[in-house]
Amino acid sequence: MAGAPVLVVPSPPRDAERVAGADDRASVAATSREDFRVRCTSKRAVTEMLELCGRFVEKLGDALPEEIRQPALRDVQWTFESAVQENVSINGQAWQEASDSFMDSDIKVLEDQFDEIIVDIATKRKQYPRKILECVIKTIKAKQEILKQYYPVVHPLDLKYDPDPG
Repeated sequence: MAGAPVLVVPSPPRDAERVAGADDRASVAATSREDFRVRCTSKRAVTEMLELCGRFVEKLGDALPEEIRQPALRDVQWTFESAVQENVSINGQAWQEASDSFMDSDIKVLEDQFDEIIVDIATKRKQYPRKILECVIKTIKAKQEILKQYYPVVHPLDLKYDPDPG
């Protein structure tokens, strides 16, 4: 068969196999232990995304005939949710092992962020009044300089008051 395609698989030279033999076994073991799931930090956020995607799945079901729509949608929804749950890890744990509530470390992180915000606001309360005062003083001085440069264009005349208009 002259026209039949032939599959050629290149292999490393025999010398390279001898040198890298032990390293290959270690890398295969490391690869099998490596977690290829999507890493997430909040089970609640993943659940919200599942609900959002569920709406799109329901819209896809609109194209199906009425008699098979409901069973097909339930099956597709279940398949989609179970696939996501199998391929997601929450803080390094499987979906079933992860808890829904905040962990102590999450609360600690939130408390630290809250403390930073409090310190930032307290610092601004001390700094901004001084900065505002400087700007107000500069503005008043600028207005005074402008008023010093003002000269009336029309010279006022002395008007005499006539007590009897008639």
